[in-house]
Amino acid sequence: MNLLFVTDPLATFKITKDSTYAMMREAASRGHRLAACGPQDLRWQRGAAVEALACEIELTGEPEAWFRAAAPRPLALRDAGAVLMRKDPPFDSEYFYATHLLGQAEREGARVFNKPAALRDHPEKLAIMEFAPYIAPTLVTRSAAEVRRFHAEQRDIILKPLDGMGGMGIFRVGPDGLNLGSIVETLNRDGAQTLMVQKYLPEIAQGDKRVLVIGGEPVPYALARIPQGSEIRGNLAAGGKGVAQPLTARDREIAGALGPVLAARGLLLVGIDVIGDCMTEINVTSPTCFQEITQQTGFPVAKMYLDALERALA
Repeated sequence: MNLLFVTDPLATFKITKDSTYAMMREAASRGHRLAACGPQDLRWQRGAAVEALACEIELTGEPEAWFRAAAPRPLALRDAGAVLMRKDPPFDSEYFYATHLLGQAEREGARVFNKPAALRDHPEKLAIMEFAPYIAPTLVTRSAAEVRRFHAEQRDIILKPLDGMGGMGIFRVGPDGLNLGSIVETLNRDGAQTLMVQKYLPEIAQGDKRVLVIGGEPVPYALARIPQGSEIRGNLAAGGKGVAQPLTARDREIAGALGPVLAARGLLLVGIDVIGDCMTEINVTSPTCFQEITQQTGFPVAKMYLDALERALA
């Protein structure tokens, strides 16, 4: 089977950490053929199918020059065995447009994972609203007055932009309210932009856990991303330390409630972020942590993913 990965430039991959690379390696070990392109390589013209200017690639096993790529050639997405949308955030206008091109490819017969419409319908921060019993006290607003009211109630809060990634733009304001006004002005741009405010969870000291759900079933280990030093963010991109650990009963409860629902909507792979007993985000665009979990526990996350993908295609 030919698998087309829509992804970031291959030369930017850190193959000791990259989950897309882990998928590719597992797929190649099963005899699947690999091809890759970026969202900018997708195109459609009236009278023709959605296609990509894609490169067939071969994995070399070398740590530096880890792939060999053939010359790019047009590939109709419906002619691929599966299309894997693995472009990292941000979910900006170009990402949005790419999901519409992928949606058209689906109408023409392509099989796309995660499903393009589901990517649009589950913004990674706002998707938690549907599952409110599992989240901490949370406010979504443009209003500075509402943020001040929420802070007065909760006393210790986290503020974040809705389009942030990797921990970017996250602020904590404690009981003294220091710099709350300035932070709100920065994030909501004088009321022009919506932000999310959540009660600060001190359990972040034990890590922001990434719980992977594949085909509706949780991977039995989470990766706790533990803040270092005076940092409040556990994100690996912000310097957090990743420690794999078995799922807790609460982790399983959350995954069990969300997993089948999201899988039925075409989300083959989901990354649920959990701090303590509370879910904070639902990641659907390009969930990671495959390699860290496998390296520390021996559990073959990429194998579980390819098994689920092959079942979905059967």
